[in-house]
Amino acid sequence: MVHHLSAYNSLVCQYISELRDITVQNDRLRFRRNLERLGEIAAYEISKTLAWTDVEVATPLGLAKAKRLTRQPILATVLRAGLPLHQGLLNYFDKADNAFVGAYRKHASDGSFVIDMGYHTSPSIAGRTLILADPMLATGASLALTLKELMQSERPESIHIVVAIASRQGIDFLLEAIPSATIWAAAIDEKLTPHAYIWPGLGDAGDLAFGSKAQE
Repeated sequence: MVHHLSAYNSLVCQYISELRDITVQNDRLRFRRNLERLGEIAAYEISKTLAWTDVEVATPLGLAKAKRLTRQPILATVLRAGLPLHQGLLNYFDKADNAFVGAYRKHASDGSFVIDMGYHTSPSIAGRTLILADPMLATGASLALTLKELMQSERPESIHIVVAIASRQGIDFLLEAIPSATIWAAAIDEKLTPHAYIWPGLGDAGDLAFGSKAQE
């Protein structure tokens, strides 16, 4: 299932517009904050799909009927670009457990690339709701490998993928690899460049948020 969050007019459209805008991109703080805002909106939308438990809360005047999350989700992200989006999710799911994965594309001169999975740390995901954040869903290869890395020996109850911009190709690839996943995309673009970057996209989210990578 795919949720296109900017298909209808909302503040998501404003934040995506600013993230894409090369003049606004010069402000790294605003770029990171807009990714964070998208994470907050996605967290709110995802919360509607989760299990809730009826509780009674003591107020200064008596007891009130209320609802609380039955169980907190696990929030996962791909380092480093996913950190602002992850923070937005964490702002709302503030009691969640967290997982982190190091994954990046190594490009060759002919435009091909391989995915390097260098590091991951995660609590047990067995039977839990897993929410994985990464700003860009291009080919889908990195996110599919990230999910398989997290699910080597355990299976979550449900999987949610939160991205700022996705390509149609990446969505199709990811849903074929992980059919049970639900994708929450702030925007969806139709094309990839010959080097497998989303077009028109927004550029390199990690560099725009944190500065250019050190030379390897």
